[in-house]
Amino acid sequence: QVQLVESGGGLVQAGGSLRLSCAISGINFRFSGLGWYRQAPGKQRESLAVISSGGNTNYADSVQGRFTISRDNAENTVYLQMNSLKPEDTAVYYCNAKSFLMEYWGQGTQVTVSS
Repeated sequence: QVQLVESGGGLVQAGGSLRLSCAISGINFRFSGLGWYRQAPGKQRESLAVISSGGNTNYADSVQGRFTISRDNAENTVYLQMNSLKPEDTAVYYCNAKSFLMEYWGQGTQVTVSS
C-alpha cells in the first residue's frame, strides 16, 4: 500500500519559514520523481517544485529563490523548505510521487501565512 504523509504545516507570520516533510512508503522511492504542489481556495492546484531521482530540481517562478525541495533516499522523505513566506502562499500543500507511470498524492497539509 502506497502512503504519502505530509507534516510541518501550520500558521506563520509573513517573512517566516516552515519546513514541510512527506514520508513515503510502498514505492521504489530512490527511482521516483517527487514534487510539491499547493491549492488555494478557489484556485487550481499548482506545481511548486519537483526533484528527479537524480536530484535535479525545478521551481515555479512564484517560489524560485524562496523554496527549496530536497530528498533523503535513506529516510524515504521529501522536504520543502519555505522561507520569506507571504500571505499569498496560504494554501493546502501536497506532496506527489511518480513511480513507474503511476502517480500518488498525499492528503495535504495546511499552510497559513498571516500578514
